[in-house]
Amino acid sequence: MNLSVRIAFALLALAGALPVAAQGFAVQVSPPRFEEFAKPGTVHRNVIEVTNSSDAEGRFRLKTADWTLSPDGSVVFSDALAAGSCRPWVAIEAANLVVAPNARRRFRFEVAVPADAADGQCRFALVIEGEPELKPDGSIQVNGRIAIIVYLTIGNGAPVLTLVETRVQPVQGRDLPVVRIRNTGNAHARLAGFLDAIGADGRRLTLLPSADPILPGATRDIPLVPVAETANAPEPMLSFPLRLKGRLESPPLRLDIDSEVAKQ
Repeated sequence: MNLSVRIAFALLALAGALPVAAQGFAVQVSPPRFEEFAKPGTVHRNVIEVTNSSDAEGRFRLKTADWTLSPDGSVVFSDALAAGSCRPWVAIEAANLVVAPNARRRFRFEVAVPADAADGQCRFALVIEGEPELKPDGSIQVNGRIAIIVYLTIGNGAPVLTLVETRVQPVQGRDLPVVRIRNTGNAHARLAGFLDAIGADGRRLTLLPSADPILPGATRDIPLVPVAETANAPEPMLSFPLRLKGRLESPPLRLDIDSEVAKQ
């Protein structure tokens, strides 16, 4: 069965282990993503740790999937091989995994990069599903699903970033400054760094870019989020127009920002 699923990308991009519990599916995986490098003609190997946090034995199915980002930033997974997919290079340790109650297992996968592989990036997902249930009406229900995103940059693959514009737009119910970034390279990027900002009220504050990926060939709006002065302080209110100045990075790339943003 060809299966496509939408999951908010923010969920997949968490920094720590990722727990999911649904219909008896209680599992954590670590790490939630891989961002690594390989040379043509080599085999890249790595390990995922799967933790069953329930009191019952966990039975899981494992497979690979291709994925894309939709315009709203959510992830669309598909079992069907995408054009140019590198999944034929991927081997997983087993198609099924049994984990004892409140126990953990290590699961291996490898990517055999062809010797003639072009510079660029191999991207795929490793999908862990709960064992399907046969319902009384004869339908099959999958009890939970979790995906680990793999970015494997091949050879000299790298992003090439251009700042298109800065602007203000609604982000999850609030108006935030965003930087629109175009990636004309052949590998993904994530922005880091801080920007200084001065509001219309004269207050100074610091803005942090979201860690959303900018895929090759994509143009993406990256929100700039105000940073609270202390851990327990509320998020600062923004007074537009804002004057932005500073540097954002996706090493070794640097983007200098010096602009003013206002609500339209």
